[in-house]
Amino acid sequence: MSTTELGTAFLLAVVVILVVCRGVTLLLKPLGQPPVVAEMIAGVLLGPSVLGLLLPSVEHHVFPAEMRPMLYVTGQLGLTLFMFQAGYEFRMDRIKPVARSAAMISAAGSALPLALGAGVTWAMNNSVHTSPPGVPLHVTVLFVGVTLAITAFPMLARIITENNLTHTSFGTVSLAAGAIDDVVAWILLAGVVSMARGTAGTAVLAVCGAAGMVVVLSLVVRFRGPLTRGIERLNHEQLLLVMLLALCLAAWYTDRIGLYAVFGAFSLGVAFPRSAKVDRAVEATAPLSRTLLLPLFFTYSGLNTDTGLLGQSALLLFALACTAAAVAGKFGACWAAARWSGQSPAVALRIGTLMNARGLMQLIAINVGLSEGIVSSSMFTVLVLVAVVTTTMATPLLRLWDRLDGGVREAEGPVPDAEPVGAAAGLGGAAGAA
Repeated sequence: MSTTELGTAFLLAVVVILVVCRGVTLLLKPLGQPPVVAEMIAGVLLGPSVLGLLLPSVEHHVFPAEMRPMLYVTGQLGLTLFMFQAGYEFRMDRIKPVARSAAMISAAGSALPLALGAGVTWAMNNSVHTSPPGVPLHVTVLFVGVTLAITAFPMLARIITENNLTHTSFGTVSLAAGAIDDVVAWILLAGVVSMARGTAGTAVLAVCGAAGMVVVLSLVVRFRGPLTRGIERLNHEQLLLVMLLALCLAAWYTDRIGLYAVFGAFSLGVAFPRSAKVDRAVEATAPLSRTLLLPLFFTYSGLNTDTGLLGQSALLLFALACTAAAVAGKFGACWAAARWSGQSPAVALRIGTLMNARGLMQLIAINVGLSEGIVSSSMFTVLVLVAVVTTTMATPLLRLWDRLDGGVREAEGPVPDAEPVGAAAGLGGAAGAA
């Protein structure tokens, strides 16, 4: 396929992806599922699990193999834009009152699912094909444990925004714990990749590179006043250009050090200068990332997922065991840690529910594992199933807790100093529209 033909085929694929995502969103809306869950499911539907099974010639025509790198690259752009927006909405001063709770919840919510996931994989290794040829068992075991320990921070942020939970105590604690959780998980993932490559360089680079990033962003925060005054001299287009250049550079840096692009984007968003002009610039990028670019990443993951493999009884049992370990480890541990740290039962339930969602970040992690040759296609499918199930649970459970206790949001009240910051209102509207 020539470059011209590929470009034309890509436009057709985008049309198909957006139409299917919108259709699934409308179908799932009465069930209380946010658009982000619909996009995950739509991605699986467009892959070999459904479209490839029913109409294989159509799947190959709409999504030829040569197009997958294009879907991946455009999906990465959507992820980085979205994470920058999430970081811009995030208030560092809201973490201080909940720092202790967030740290305890993150530690418990990482350790227990990691241990349970690794144990299940080790125990069932003789029953299912978990490790690709040449990959040591301990590498695959640790990889599965790390992926189950991940919280889907971008997806958690989107669920919180779409349900107007940004200024609740449990929304703030969950965002803080999720951020800590995923930084730790990605450092651990870098360690697993180092094991697979037979070198410690990847993990060392991730830790040292993260320290360097913290220093640079701390300087940005320290001199935010002068930077804001400089930004005020730019027109809208110039500001967009500066913002996008900084975003791409930060995302490139964190990807090169092994922490993945989304963390650079989020960290830059947290540190970026605030002003009404910046608010408008951030708002301008929201519809592009949420409506157009993010669905492309979900479709890319769906094209690598084949649920037909779950017809094997041993693999299906393994998938159920992994899902149970994921829910018990993350939901149970985060609930218990929240209660131990002094949160009310109602808030602890909601924190556990939000932290249990893994979708986007787990999809990213298992795509890394697939590209590194750490996981087999069957293991990839199992972990996609875990991501879909745990994320699909989140919104219905939140609504169930509200019905049972009358709505903790009113009972708990807003987080101190949680007035809207930056583009929160505009981005929330864009999320709802998406």
